[in-house]
Amino acid sequence: MNSKFDLKSFISNLLKNATILNVITVGLTTLLVSGMGFFKEIVIADSFGLSELLDTFYIAILVPSFISGVFLGSFNSVFIPNYVSELKTNNNVGSFQSTSFIITIGVATLFLIFAILFTDVYLETFFEGHTPQYYELIKKQFYFVAPCILFWGFSSMISGLLTIDNEFRFSSVSSIFTPISIIICLVFFKEQLGDLVLALGTLIGSASSFIFLSIIASRRGLLNLKKPDFKSVNIKILFKQLPAKLSSSLLSGVNPLIDQYFSAQLVIGSIAALNYGTKIPSFTIAIVGVALGNVLLPYFSKKAIDNRQATFKQLLHILKYLIIGSCIVVIVLVIISSPLIWFTFERNAFTSDDTVIVSKIQQMYLLQIPSYVVGLVMVKFLTAINKNNFMVFTSIISLTLNVIFNFILIESMGVYGLALATSLVSMVNSIILYFYIKKLNREYV
Repeated sequence: MNSKFDLKSFISNLLKNATILNVITVGLTTLLVSGMGFFKEIVIADSFGLSELLDTFYIAILVPSFISGVFLGSFNSVFIPNYVSELKTNNNVGSFQSTSFIITIGVATLFLIFAILFTDVYLETFFEGHTPQYYELIKKQFYFVAPCILFWGFSSMISGLLTIDNEFRFSSVSSIFTPISIIICLVFFKEQLGDLVLALGTLIGSASSFIFLSIIASRRGLLNLKKPDFKSVNIKILFKQLPAKLSSSLLSGVNPLIDQYFSAQLVIGSIAALNYGTKIPSFTIAIVGVALGNVLLPYFSKKAIDNRQATFKQLLHILKYLIIGSCIVVIVLVIISSPLIWFTFERNAFTSDDTVIVSKIQQMYLLQIPSYVVGLVMVKFLTAINKNNFMVFTSIISLTLNVIFNFILIESMGVYGLALATSLVSMVNSIILYFYIKKLNREYV
């Protein structure tokens, strides 16, 4: 019996697996998009370093990003499994789409108005102690970034439809428009746009992404709007799952706000330093985590309907290999952290002193990669089987721990403590999710 390992045959069989092929496709696309986003950060670092303008831009975009990630992102997460269920049962997708779009428009508009009306209160409460010019610079940029909430909402819905249709390339590549537009604005129109260069680049990119996705979805015949039906079975299930998903995302989304609040109490440039320090960890997470998450949510949704027990086993198998692979990546990146920052950012406005600060912050953030990636996959799995209630519990724990760790670690480690706290919270969260899934698995045996 020939037991010799045939690498060529192994790779050939691997590529015949549709799910793995989709993960590779999304991974390569994400690599392209994240690469462009990373290049955008290099251009921004070259232009602004750790400056006041960059601090104020990150504060200006914080609330719109929070609203998009928490409210619109939550709706999209529960939309996908229940839309899949609609396809397999009633197949009244036209009404389901219309109802979902109305909800998205309503939520996006409501929170857009809310964000604009309460900007002053938010700034004075969470970022007190700065000059009037500092606050004016934030609001000036915020009014151009706020409309992105609407474009992000529409794009999220259409991207979900493309993902369900196994068209991962276009849904993944749509994010490339924002970094490209920011780079163009910085390189060619920096002087003309002045303090609004980053905000306008973000707005133009968000609108471009929405237009691109709309054209692709229309050409593929995925947009099928009919009379909305708020009483359909799957819409009712969606509404039942939404409060738990919203609560979970809200609690998780508060963590970046808390980090920004703590970093704002430190010296000018601390907010920018934290953002630079998370770029390479986020880049790594995006390539693996986003690729897996985007593919596995519809995959788990479809498989769980047919055989939930087998889906549990596949999840645990995936997690094992993710932990091993991501730990190896973390070790390598921690060792070369300082040279990475030097090579990537250190030029012009970004000095050698900035490199020392950011590289240490980056090392703290890198520690979260294994737990963040496996946690992301586990969250997708729980969302796919409509087990969102438990994630509210884990989010409460994560939020509490983040505040506690920030208070403790900022005293002894300063800005580096904020980064370490984020990694510690991610680890605890993933451990809790893992044992809960193991418990669910035993219940289905």
